[in-house]
Amino acid sequence: MTDVFENYLSSKGRLSPGEISLSLKFFERISLKKGDFFIRENEICRSIGFIAHGAVKAYAIDKEGKENITCFKFENEFATLFPEFLAQEKSKRSIQAVEDTIIYTISYQNHQLLLDQIPVLNEVIKLVMQQEYQQKESYMLNYNNKSAVDKYLHVMSAEPMLIRRIATQDLASYLGVTRRSLTRAKGQIHKPDIL
Repeated sequence: MTDVFENYLSSKGRLSPGEISLSLKFFERISLKKGDFFIRENEICRSIGFIAHGAVKAYAIDKEGKENITCFKFENEFATLFPEFLAQEKSKRSIQAVEDTIIYTISYQNHQLLLDQIPVLNEVIKLVMQQEYQQKESYMLNYNNKSAVDKYLHVMSAEPMLIRRIATQDLASYLGVTRRSLTRAKGQIHKPDIL
């Protein structure tokens, strides 16, 4: 699995083989079972993780105790709450495995040491943060103020992995609809044509 992370760093084209090798030494491999937490709401956000295998969801709990899922992360993506991580503040959301997951994680302290030794990594972090911003923008544009059918149609065309790998209840939360509304939307879209 280290190869997945090594390949990711190589693909960014900014790090030498020696810098990649050194970087890998700062990361620790952890395994999460489905349901395990990587980051918990209201605890200091101490880590960034690179997902080598599996998937996680980020969510906050509202006043009624309901999960409000804001994103999913899969292989070859980083998982953290960047503002809280960089400020070393309490997390406003939790990140939890939705599948058995392998993550390469780095602590805040090791992150700082690594950036001191390999400053070009700042460019990689900047790219990751830009990708985060673009994902949030895309979410706002495609899922706000739209019907459940329109939201599900967008998922089918732009994010089919969510349909294959995410439970209906979690997908409904992410889309901001009830499970029942999502089930109805699926029924309308997949309704067999009667001759």
